[in-house]
Amino acid sequence: MNHLLREHAPISAAAWEQIDEEASSRLRTYLCARRLVDFTGPRGWAHSARDLGRSEVLDAGPGPGVESRRRLVQPLVELRVPFTLDRRELEDADRGRPNLELGPLATAAHQIALAENVAVFHGYEAGGIAGITEETSHDAVTVAGGWSAYPSAVASAVTRLRGSGVSGPFALALGDAAWLGVSETIEPGGYPLLEHLARIVGGPLLWAPGVIGGIVISQRGGDFVLECGQDFSVGYLDHDRDHVTLYLEESFTFAVLEPDAAIALSS
Repeated sequence: MNHLLREHAPISAAAWEQIDEEASSRLRTYLCARRLVDFTGPRGWAHSARDLGRSEVLDAGPGPGVESRRRLVQPLVELRVPFTLDRRELEDADRGRPNLELGPLATAAHQIALAENVAVFHGYEAGGIAGITEETSHDAVTVAGGWSAYPSAVASAVTRLRGSGVSGPFALALGDAAWLGVSETIEPGGYPLLEHLARIVGGPLLWAPGVIGGIVISQRGGDFVLECGQDFSVGYLDHDRDHVTLYLEESFTFAVLEPDAAIALSS
């Protein structure tokens, strides 16, 4: 038994398989931040903090003539989103139904993936996480003049990053509105704007739910780290005659190691 308590749920192995597959599929669609930063882990549910490799001097030692320092760590944050499924729907898995109706799970996956993206890109103060746009040493590049102005803005961002001694390739993460606008724009001559931007950054262009505007970020490695304790897992809360309440859960924290390695784009 572990803390997820899955063995207490009135759910068969066949239904659990579909639940886990659906969760994995939905999360892969929405998760963007962890594809652009260094990911370490998962280190397990018992992993509680990231070692910062630093210490602070304490005002008083434990005895006369004794100096003391305290090691500094960054605690992990636990995220959980409950959702409820219909028991009769789940029972159909044992009858061979291959596509259970798991809409509440899809909603939960979107919510928790969005929360991770926002924490990495824009921070989560209550959880002690400073995001990329909060920690960057660069002022944001303003995109003015509609979607056709994106190549100039992105090229400016890449030039500033290189001027700070940050090498590529680079990636471009775009929020909902920017991704839609850029995706639908065809430049004069019939050239897709997305392809133009990909040539400028030399790396991936990603739809990033939760991002405000866009972010140009180096992909050289070693600049940002997302440390995971427990990766996304489905656990059991309770049930009654008609419903089963489950939850999606993860534990993680994030740190910016090189503030020069990313620039935000603002409209």
